[in-house]
Amino acid sequence: MDRTVVNTSAAEAKPVGVTSAYSIAHLRHVPRRHYGRWVAAALILLAFAAVAKAFAEGQIAWPVVAQFFTAPAILSGLANTILMTVCAMVLGIALGVLFAIMVMSPNPVLKNVAVFYIWFFRGTPLLLQLLLWFNLALVFPRLGIPGLFEARTVDVMTPFVATLLGLGINQGAYTAEVVRGGILSVDVGQTEAAKAIGMTRLTTLRRIVLPQAMRVIIPPVGNEVISMVKLTSVASVIQYAEILRNAQTIYYANARVIELLIVAAIWYLVVVTILSIGQHYLERYFSRGRGDRRPARAAAAAPEAA
Repeated sequence: MDRTVVNTSAAEAKPVGVTSAYSIAHLRHVPRRHYGRWVAAALILLAFAAVAKAFAEGQIAWPVVAQFFTAPAILSGLANTILMTVCAMVLGIALGVLFAIMVMSPNPVLKNVAVFYIWFFRGTPLLLQLLLWFNLALVFPRLGIPGLFEARTVDVMTPFVATLLGLGINQGAYTAEVVRGGILSVDVGQTEAAKAIGMTRLTTLRRIVLPQAMRVIIPPVGNEVISMVKLTSVASVIQYAEILRNAQTIYYANARVIELLIVAAIWYLVVVTILSIGQHYLERYFSRGRGDRRPARAAAAAPEAA
């Protein structure tokens, strides 16, 4: 029988993957063109240009904006806005932590009271709550303990007190859910370990659970602080002298409406920007060390793998 010898070329002897690589080596790489992105960017730039042109050519007296930017009434309103933000958030955070612990308590009375508090103050508008606090004298003409201390409600429930109670108590209802979510994010095994060594429930919360839950709690609470700066403007309806209220008082007198509104908007943006920067560093502080855990574990496992 004749033997037929078949000679295979070098290209035919190569693996399939290598052959495919050689077959496409002569092709030129052409990056994908995202025409939709360019069109969208052009439209956005045109919109910004139109808005800038409208403000530049509109009937806005920019010297008036510069004149009232540091006016005493505006700066006083700014100070009241910052003061109310701090006080309301302190009250809201304190109530939030308290009612978050109560809603997770095995005591049915404490739990039901906390559930009602969260349900009521999250379910009613903030403006309605402010008006209720400001008009509390219609329900309770006098406050205090008869025979020991009494005062007229209209004297106690000033615009500052009504705003503080309205904003702070309303914020506490939202913060309670944030804190509860942060507490639930901590592994339950750590709570059980703390109980095993004799820690009480409150000590476990204070020293074990809450410090770890802060990583989850800080971002939403930081957003609530920024929102609180803007929510203080709602208190203008009950005559609290925050920045928007004072700006309105000024433009009622000089009819420079848009100029005073621009002044208030710029100050709001300045305060929110500063708070956003502080929130960034605060979040980084409470999340420190978490980004280094994976490299540390990999380095520890390297000798074992070797």
